[in-house]
Amino acid sequence: MQTYCVGGAVRDELLGLPVKDRDFVVVGATPEQMVAQGFRPVGKDFPVFLHPDTHEEYALARTERKTARGYKGFQVYADPDVTLEQDLARRDLTINAIARDDEGNLIDPYGGAADLKAGVLRHVSHAFVEDPVRILRAARFGARFPRFQVAPETLALMRDMVDNGEVDALVPERIWQEIAKGLMEAAPSHMFIALRECGALAKILPEIDRLFGVPQPPQHHPEIDVGVHVMMVVDYAASQNYSLAVRFAALTHDLGKGTTAKDVLPRHIGHEERSVHLVRDLCKRIKVPNDCRDLALIVAKLHGKVHRCHEMRPETLLQLLQDTDAFRQTERFAAFLQACESDSRGRLGFEDKPFPQAAYLQGTLQAALSVNAGEVARQQSTPEKIREAVQAARLTAVKEYVASARIEI
Repeated sequence: MQTYCVGGAVRDELLGLPVKDRDFVVVGATPEQMVAQGFRPVGKDFPVFLHPDTHEEYALARTERKTARGYKGFQVYADPDVTLEQDLARRDLTINAIARDDEGNLIDPYGGAADLKAGVLRHVSHAFVEDPVRILRAARFGARFPRFQVAPETLALMRDMVDNGEVDALVPERIWQEIAKGLMEAAPSHMFIALRECGALAKILPEIDRLFGVPQPPQHHPEIDVGVHVMMVVDYAASQNYSLAVRFAALTHDLGKGTTAKDVLPRHIGHEERSVHLVRDLCKRIKVPNDCRDLALIVAKLHGKVHRCHEMRPETLLQLLQDTDAFRQTERFAAFLQACESDSRGRLGFEDKPFPQAAYLQGTLQAALSVNAGEVARQQSTPEKIREAVQAARLTAVKEYVASARIEI
């Protein structure tokens, strides 16, 4: 019975990155032997155990055989005669197929350490094609390690998998899980570019894929291409460590531009309303959580108004606060402004430009919130008069704020 540290922990150690979790492979053991030593079984599809003291995961060495389409169509074989090399061979990328023994020695039968140095994401074996999730994982590691490139032969395999329909077998929950992880990496754009290069983006997120090659007015968007702009927006949101909901809203805020009629390009009149419908359909299809969906919807619909808020009359500003439900959801309103800031700064040459709209609208909200709605309500006799009086008091407060504030765009 031999135990090896494997996968991400070894990879991150070699990269000089902090290690969060350690996973282990046990060679030459049976489930009964693991339980006898105090390990607690937790694996559903294959033998995985938690260490009695550290609670780290220990999996028995195993091999897999493809039995059906999709990422669940595997038959797992775990037995004492399975070797470490056989276990490592079933992994996705060479950089994740490195092990370290108890004495600190590396076991690297597939050249993962060399690929780490070269910045290459390369499949371990042809078995890569058996699991469509590996397309998403390979792309996601590109987002985690921006200097890494997918090996040409691996990209070719990914294209073959798309052409053969393997991606069509992905379930919505797994697609969202991987997309969400990719959005939370250092450079999310690298994930979507890799997916586009192999053809997978058109299959799983066609609303994003069709944005590439669509022009915008250069005076507002020097980068011109909508797809390029969206990638800049989501990367800016990542650079600011914004939440998953903000990053997803950044990704989807301009979906309507992908459906603009060619004869009106590069203008995109009414794209906001088209974006709302597309965001709603996308979220339903891949089962996006409600908080991400709700923020994405208001950003898609209202981000253009935020950019022009300095031109708005107090009545219109107050309506914007109501349309975003800012009085009840102040934290979401702050996230809404973060997504709009990302949109503004996700443009060529605008990365470091100020975005005073955020502070201006936050000031507007605080002015409206300064109204004591309860006190106003006590002076009225009916619900309708209460609403009117509160609205009037808030509008007065907003007018006073606008008169005193100065915003330069």
